[in-house]
Amino acid sequence: MTAEQLLWTQMPSPLGDLLLVAGDDGLRRILLPEENGPATPDPGWRRDDVALAMARVQLVEYFAGTRRVFDLPLAPRGTPFQLAVLAALAEIPFGTTCSYGQMARRLGQPTASRAVGAANGRNPLAIVLPCHRVVGRDGSLTGYAGGLDAKRWLLRHEGVALADQQRSLFG
Repeated sequence: MTAEQLLWTQMPSPLGDLLLVAGDDGLRRILLPEENGPATPDPGWRRDDVALAMARVQLVEYFAGTRRVFDLPLAPRGTPFQLAVLAALAEIPFGTTCSYGQMARRLGQPTASRAVGAANGRNPLAIVLPCHRVVGRDGSLTGYAGGLDAKRWLLRHEGVALADQQRSLFG
């Protein structure tokens, strides 16, 4: 049995260069720029701009303001709980936010807001699975892999009024 070949491409975005990674089963990761510059592919990955063209197109459309919902084969990895959190992220509509506690309640685990936060922090598909739409209980911006400036930019791009003026999905 041979190891699966992961494919990658890079693309510019308003947040900096994004690194997209896919396997045979779909998009696995979207890496945001790191503190010291763009994310870099692992040596064993193979560059394939054609295989990742649809993901690039849909992200370009999102950043241009013409796409609100992604339609891509996704293949994130994680524990069953992490995958449940990722599935819940996919249900948060464009331009809407919710808190970690609200997500925990939606998952039927009302005391698991910290675990939801930890799973959000491991989200391998930033932007497409919109963890930027999850905020603190009081509407404050909390951690984001790309930094709070990127989270703020994404929310403003989606028309979210920050702080107490946010529209919340789960009440």
